[in-house]
Amino acid sequence: MGLKVLTFLCVVAIVTAQVLVEKRDPAPEKDHYHSRNHLPRKLEKNAFTEEETHSKYWNDGAQDTLKLKLSHKLSTKKAKNIIFFIGDGMSPQTVAATRMYLGNENGFLSFEKFPHLGQVKTYCVNRQVADSACTGTAYFSGVKISYGMLNVVPSIPRYTCDYEKNNITEIDGLMKWAQDAGKATGIVTNTRITHASPAASYAKSATRGWETDTEVVADKCDPEKTIDIARQLMYNEVSKNFKVVLGGGRRNFLPNDVTDEEGSKGYRTDGKNLIQEWSEVHDDMGASSYVWNRTGLLTVDVENTDYLLGLFEASHMKYNLEVQQQNAPSMEPTLLEMTEVAIKMLQKSAEGYVLFVEGGLIDLAHHDTRARIALDETAEFSMAIERARKLTSDEDTLIVVSSDHSHTMTYNGYTKRGQDILGIADISYRDGLPYTTLSYANGPGYSDTYKSDNLAERVDISGYDFTGMNQRYLATAPLSSETHGAEDVNVYTSGPLSHIFVGNYEQSTLPHLMAYAAGIGEYFVEKPSGDDGDDNGAATSTTVSLLLLLSVVVAAMVRF
Repeated sequence: MGLKVLTFLCVVAIVTAQVLVEKRDPAPEKDHYHSRNHLPRKLEKNAFTEEETHSKYWNDGAQDTLKLKLSHKLSTKKAKNIIFFIGDGMSPQTVAATRMYLGNENGFLSFEKFPHLGQVKTYCVNRQVADSACTGTAYFSGVKISYGMLNVVPSIPRYTCDYEKNNITEIDGLMKWAQDAGKATGIVTNTRITHASPAASYAKSATRGWETDTEVVADKCDPEKTIDIARQLMYNEVSKNFKVVLGGGRRNFLPNDVTDEEGSKGYRTDGKNLIQEWSEVHDDMGASSYVWNRTGLLTVDVENTDYLLGLFEASHMKYNLEVQQQNAPSMEPTLLEMTEVAIKMLQKSAEGYVLFVEGGLIDLAHHDTRARIALDETAEFSMAIERARKLTSDEDTLIVVSSDHSHTMTYNGYTKRGQDILGIADISYRDGLPYTTLSYANGPGYSDTYKSDNLAERVDISGYDFTGMNQRYLATAPLSSETHGAEDVNVYTSGPLSHIFVGNYEQSTLPHLMAYAAGIGEYFVEKPSGDDGDDNGAATSTTVSLLLLLSVVVAAMVRF
């Protein structure tokens, strides 16, 4: 019996058995949407149980964790798919504080349950504290470069308008490696799709600020020689072939005399309507669809759409708490919903896919020292990862979760269990004034911390409303925007070869590890053509193995 025929019979038998099982025990209907409300569960008075006061509770918990770790089997087969999540600015402190925001520090965010954990160093070539452009280049292209630049080597100074563009001065990365191996690719973010992190997946630019031709001209460059990032997204060979692009930033694709669907004017001065041009280009490549709100996204015919572009805001998308406050859920899809649609679009690829998802609003909230929003956006990010893991199998899909850099928020103050993470921690015995559990080393929260007529004296914050989403948190140094932090950030992994991501290493190592795990880039080996694998002894052995497997699977499924 030929292997192809035998394999076909195996599949038919297994599917038939599965149908019999599902008739007896139907799977629950899938929950497609989620609540935007992250109100924490009610805590007990002391927020800990009586069991926690006994040593046995902790010893038993340690044994359970040990058993779980010993039960994990290391997968050494290649990953068919990769989903790469970046929580922009998601520091270890942000993760810890979000656990408390969701109810209790003894819980876990979805990705904290992943079996493997590593750490990466985030500095740029020329800066101790990185930005999202140099880090994006590191985790996409595997090379550390200078601050503020995208996939252009450090020998080219920032803001250089024109330079010799070749494979020495410009760097290709993960998305090109995936496409060269025949995999589908896509990107999702809740910031502008031309912002530094998503732009690092496709753009080559001597500064991250050239998102439109307007910025290029303002820096006295020729926009026909120095191509802006939005235009690169539409026409670069890598980004042109993205199957799905979802995020914000409509204004960067529209002329300044055109008003978008929500009444905002475009930013372009070259007269180009890049959304219209994207449709024209992709209509020639397959069935394409452009959407601009949540309703449009959730009604896309995924099965009959080859290319999908979604731009949901003129600039960055709204914070989750803003959407709740404005009661506008029909306009803004959640990060979870965008992730789910993207996965369904890419799952159609027989060769697998690589998807990038950024929770970018964590970073923006931290820059404003608005801690409540930052934690809420981290909770949203966690939910998107949880949905991604449920929609895929850890047998063939590697999920990597990390951050591009840290922030200056600290979690401090000897607070009691159950105390509000976003409230007042205690009172200082030095000046008799209260301080918060969360605070920043610098940023605009400074003006809420010290008296304007005496910068050496703190304000009494006891009258502040820390339940408000826009309340700024205390900051030590006065800056209009809080800065990034330089500490190492975590890497959480699940799926094939996820164990190779453990330990401490350079952030630029990440794409090389992902390339190895998926067999792409320098690790890509083209499959031999015309090889059926049906050769005498090997075929006989495989036939026997398949028959044994078939009988065991069918018997087990029908019995139970």
